[in-house]
Amino acid sequence: MKKKVYITLENGRVFEGISFGAEREAIGELVFTTGMTGYLETLTDPSYFGQIVTQTFPLIGNYGVIPPDFESKKSWVTAYIVREKCDAPSNFRSEGALEGYLKQQNVPAVYGVDTRELTRTVREAGVMNAAISFAPFSDFAALKAYRVKDAVKSVTSQKVETFGEKGGYEVVLYDFGAKANIERELVERGCRVTVVPAGFSAEEVLALGPDGIMLANGPGDPAENTEIIANIKKLAGKKPIFGICLGHQLFALAMGGQTRKMKYGHRGANQPVKELSTGRVFITSQNHGYEVVSDSLPCGTLSFINANDGTCEGVDYPELNASTVQFHPEACSGPRDAGFLFERFLQRMAKT
Repeated sequence: MKKKVYITLENGRVFEGISFGAEREAIGELVFTTGMTGYLETLTDPSYFGQIVTQTFPLIGNYGVIPPDFESKKSWVTAYIVREKCDAPSNFRSEGALEGYLKQQNVPAVYGVDTRELTRTVREAGVMNAAISFAPFSDFAALKAYRVKDAVKSVTSQKVETFGEKGGYEVVLYDFGAKANIERELVERGCRVTVVPAGFSAEEVLALGPDGIMLANGPGDPAENTEIIANIKKLAGKKPIFGICLGHQLFALAMGGQTRKMKYGHRGANQPVKELSTGRVFITSQNHGYEVVSDSLPCGTLSFINANDGTCEGVDYPELNASTVQFHPEACSGPRDAGFLFERFLQRMAKT
């Protein structure tokens, strides 16, 4: 039997839909993503911790559930909103329908929602909190008080794991909520990747004897990670460093820069990014709600900007043998335009 659901926004707007997935209520930060494919990667990306995700593409679930495509071992979204769900997926790799997976992961979800109007609301008013409930919601104090806290601590791995064979470059990957495809891309290029928890100290990282250090993506406000920022500051200049998404923001903070929350962020697989040194534009996959303030950096050179809004998309730190980008060169599903950045990282390790 269909069960009615209310989506109540912090600004007082209410949308109605039908429950699927786990039958429970939730409060989270409401965001939208524009990807036409990749809903499995979205659901399993730790960067969505604490967030209610709205898919702008109208039909979700059409190719089912494919575990090899997951970016982590579980779903991290607080809740999930779609226009139309597909109950009869068609794909030779599918192992079931999306609704069953959401129930297994205890993720509440809503379909039958006017996602165009919901997205327009967020674009105009900015990211805001929302509640999903089975009765009209009235506790606006609780809604406005919600904050995504301790995000990295909540999603990071608790143990050290190694992937790939010996013989190539040894890379330490700091797991701030790392997508699995970062490790895959490095292993495919012959690297041996040691994934370490976010709480690993700079001294512990250097003791592993890496040829390079990867700073991964992850959720939440970058500025709350004071201990991690302190460790990155100690590592800067010691080994070649490549940062992606949250890693990009944390390195900027370690260098004395600033970050700020965006109105509604960049989430999707169609963000145009311009490389300033060549003038080339790349289509990239992104998932972030914070940005590095370009003119706050006391060092480094701006390398990429967003072609839509001019925000910082990358910084090179040649004096520190480091480079960071806001977008995802390991994008999967998504455009592969920026994969060459992994080769640049390998080239920098080769020179040290």
